[in-house]
Amino acid sequence: MMEKILFIVNPVSGRGNGRRLADFIIRRISRVGASVEPVVVFTSGKKDISRVVAGGLNQGIRKFVAVGGDGTVNEVASALVHTDGIMGIIPNGSGNGLARHLKIPRKVSSALKIILGGRVCNIDYGLLDKQAFFCVSGVGFDARIGDVYSADKSRGFSSYARAIVREYFKYKPQKYRLLIDGKQKIRVRALLITFANASQYGNNAFIAPGADVSDGLLDVCILRPFSIFSSPGIVCALFGKRLDRSSLLQTIKCREVEVRQQNPGSAHYDGEPGKAGRKIRISLVSQGLRVLVP
Repeated sequence: MMEKILFIVNPVSGRGNGRRLADFIIRRISRVGASVEPVVVFTSGKKDISRVVAGGLNQGIRKFVAVGGDGTVNEVASALVHTDGIMGIIPNGSGNGLARHLKIPRKVSSALKIILGGRVCNIDYGLLDKQAFFCVSGVGFDARIGDVYSADKSRGFSSYARAIVREYFKYKPQKYRLLIDGKQKIRVRALLITFANASQYGNNAFIAPGADVSDGLLDVCILRPFSIFSSPGIVCALFGKRLDRSSLLQTIKCREVEVRQQNPGSAHYDGEPGKAGRKIRISLVSQGLRVLVP
């Protein structure tokens, strides 16, 4: 009996090659002779993905593959938490944070091998208020960059880097009060606070090198303001997987954190822009999602 696998494709992710990628996936599955019937659906928004996943589960489909970037992965994963559905990823975005953390290759044929024969891993996910995230979420400077980048018509790492340089000189760090696991109180002035389930933002920029998606804990990463003269070292440490050694970064492992910020403002969920009030609650949900990994 042929196994149906539902491929949920964002046609505009990456360089807008989603439709061509879908054709390649169908041809590749046919070529390798797998006993699989690929079903391809092109996304048209978050509500559409929830409906498609729910319909697939009702039809008995158990594998759902997000073909796109971090936003598509977040939407598919959000629809699959606490079901018997299993998520696969074919990364086709600009950052691909969760895929990189899980060591899922960018090469489509290699990623497909994992879809067809990988092992199933149970992973945690986070909630910022009621919004799920599977890689990282945060407030502060990186959330502001998410706002700016989402409004930019051009995509890719170079566009993201330009946004960082432009906004760095405008952004004013905020004061925050944190309550960790209902016990530990912290007052801090920070450039940003990242709540990490996985180790990186994407593009191999490691904000939490020690994060583990299956350990039942969040890594709360507090980056203090730094001078422009320190920025080359910070960037090198971020991409060199050693930012956690910097005195400017404080990392706290916990299950939940309540944050009170100076002003309401931007937040991000796996790179997607959102809003947060003055009081935010972030929590970790253990083993809530099944994912195909190498």
